[in-house]
Amino acid sequence: MSDLTPYTSLPEDWERALAVVAHPDDLEFGSAAAVARWTDQGKEVVYCLVTSGEAGIDGLAPDETTVVREAEQRASAGAVGVSKVEFLGLPDGILEYGVALRRAITAVVRTHRPDIVITNNFRETWDGAEALNQADHIATGRATLDAVRDAGNRWIFPELGLEPWNKVRQVWAAGSPDGKHAVDITGTFDRGIQSLEAHEAYLRGLGEGAFDPEEFLEGIGRAAGTRLGTRYAAPFEVFTINLF
Repeated sequence: MSDLTPYTSLPEDWERALAVVAHPDDLEFGSAAAVARWTDQGKEVVYCLVTSGEAGIDGLAPDETTVVREAEQRASAGAVGVSKVEFLGLPDGILEYGVALRRAITAVVRTHRPDIVITNNFRETWDGAEALNQADHIATGRATLDAVRDAGNRWIFPELGLEPWNKVRQVWAAGSPDGKHAVDITGTFDRGIQSLEAHEAYLRGLGEGAFDPEEFLEGIGRAAGTRLGTRYAAPFEVFTINLF
C-alpha cells in the first residue's frame, strides 16, 4: 500500500539555490517544475551537472553526445528560468564517491554560496524496495551532502583558493523514497514538462514510444500532490546541515 502520510511544505524564505546532479535530465525527472516556481519568485537557481551525460545515448558517440546533451540541458534550464548551467566534465557512468568528487563539488558550493543545495535521490532504490537507483546518482548525492559540510571548513580543500561557505541551511534530495517534504508545483507543472521535453535526443534514444514525459511527470506529481493537499507536488528528502 502506498504511503499517504501528509507531506510538509518546504520552506521558501531563501534567495539562492545550487542544484548538483550527475547527468543532464536528472533535474527534469521531477524537480524542474519546482525550480520554475522558485525562479518565478525571484530566487536564483544555479545548475551544476557533474557529467555531460556522454554515455547516455547508445546510438551516438560520447564526444557527439556531450555537445548535444549540454545544449539540451541549457535549453531545458532556460524553460524554468535558470541561466547559469555548469558542467564539471567528470566521466559519465563511472563516477566514484570519494575525495576527488567531494573536492569538485565543494568548489562549486564555495563559488556560488547558496542557501539551499538540491540534489537527486541517493538512496539505493527509488521506491524503498526494489526499483534500483543508478550508481552515478548515489555517488553524486552522497558527495554533495558531504561537500556542503566540507565547504564550510577552511581547512578542508584549502588548495581550492576559495573562501569557505558555511551558510547552506539544508540539502534537498529530490525523489527520495524517504522524503517527508514537498512543494506545490501545480502552477508550473506545464513548464516542468517542457523542461523534460527539451531533452529531445536523449528521450528519442530511449526508443520510439518508450516514454511519455507528461504521463511520467503526472504520475509522480499527482501522487505527491495527494500527500501535500495540492493537485501536483514535487517531493524531497530534507537534510539539515551540521558542520560538526
